Amino acid sequence: MKNNPLHLKSLNHISFVCRSAEESINFYQNVLGFVPIRRPGSFDFDGAWLFGFGVGIHLLEAEDPENKPKKTEINPKDNHISFQCESMEAVEKKLKEMEIEYVRATVEEGGIQVDQLFFHDPDGFMIEICNCDSLPVIPLAGEVARACSRVNSLQMLQPRVKQVLQQ
Repeated sequence: MKNNPLHLKSLNHISFVCRSAEESINFYQNVLGFVPIRRPGSFDFDGAWLFGFGVGIHLLEAEDPENKPKKTEINPKDNHISFQCESMEAVEKKLKEMEIEYVRATVEEGGIQVDQLFFHDPDGFMIEICNCDSLPVIPLAGEVARACSRVNSLQMLQPRVKQVLQQ
């Protein structure tokens, strides 16, 4: 398969080395809504697995947590993971209530505006929350254009599927 040479199916998990598995579990569970899941007992190091939104987060507790550097500046151009949300206003309100420092950004493309909020987890890993459902994902080569979310992707692809089935 030319476009998928490794025959990949999906993103399974993202792994983060953290200072405190307990503190990070609390953040990913109570701020982002992930659920702790069973982790193989054969591991000989502390950590935790969480799952939500179709992807896992594997937390690996640092061997020397005190010497692990922590980013403090919120820089939207830094490495980050991004989640889509239903309401940017609700997210911003909740971040304020939780006293989580964040940076707001806006991207505009072809009259479509995408709002973004960036903040850190307890170890300084960047998290983005956006409303990018309306921003189409347009392959540089090919004819299918789809939106960021699965729901919008399915809605946009349904007419094409019906057209193919009718042929």
